[in-house]
Amino acid sequence: MSSNGPEPGGEVLLELSGITKRYGPNVCLNDVGFQIRKGEVVGLLGDNGAGKSTLVKIMSGVVRADAGAFAWRGEKLTAPTRQDTEKLGIETIFQDSALVPSLTITRNIFMGRELTNRLGLLKLRAMDRIAGDILDSVVTIEGIKSPRQLVSSLSGGQQQAVAIARAVHFKRSLLVLDEPTSALAVRATEALLAYLTRLKGEGVSSVLVTHNLHHAYEVCDRHIVMNHGRKILDTTREQTSVKELTAAVVEGETGLRRHRESLITERK
Repeated sequence: MSSNGPEPGGEVLLELSGITKRYGPNVCLNDVGFQIRKGEVVGLLGDNGAGKSTLVKIMSGVVRADAGAFAWRGEKLTAPTRQDTEKLGIETIFQDSALVPSLTITRNIFMGRELTNRLGLLKLRAMDRIAGDILDSVVTIEGIKSPRQLVSSLSGGQQQAVAIARAVHFKRSLLVLDEPTSALAVRATEALLAYLTRLKGEGVSSVLVTHNLHHAYEVCDRHIVMNHGRKILDTTREQTSVKELTAAVVEGETGLRRHRESLITERK
């Protein structure tokens, strides 16, 4: 019952086709394919074990698929690495924020991409200023007094905010967010969702992995639902509903079929 997705409506940034990934005898992803277009927010949905996080890691170059193709702006790439995807303009917020607790917020945001002067010395004040601006304007997380605070002193939600700040600062073409709001308070969550909408106006695409289907429906132009490593739904917001997405996520293809049958019955 998988859909082929919406009709083409813009430049295709990323295209995955036939993606398969196994871990021993377990098939984590089975022949998955979809496209991400410029200026589009895509919801990647599914229950635990659906394969979403593995897809995120493949899109980001952290994990290599066993089979399938990866194409960026129409050019096929062979087993791109994390360094390759960063050069393409793909920034990712992973579930585990991968921060260094012993470093400051600023150093974590700019880690590996520090600003330096002509002598190669770090421009700490400039980085502190930028880090502070991002935390205030995008994530709006409370309790962070200075970008020079050590990450080890932050709560789980605050650390997630730092990871988000790092990704949004370096975003260029595609921002991938794996459960970014799981540790955020309501106001910070609303600010992040609003930011994804603003990015569309700048031509930046986003992939949002979330268990909150209301959040996904609110901000995503398109929804991809995974179930046991397979794509079972690829549809636009106009062609679906929170009720249909819930049926697909909770009950898979069976729930999707029942939902559609109930709609047909209601129309009679």
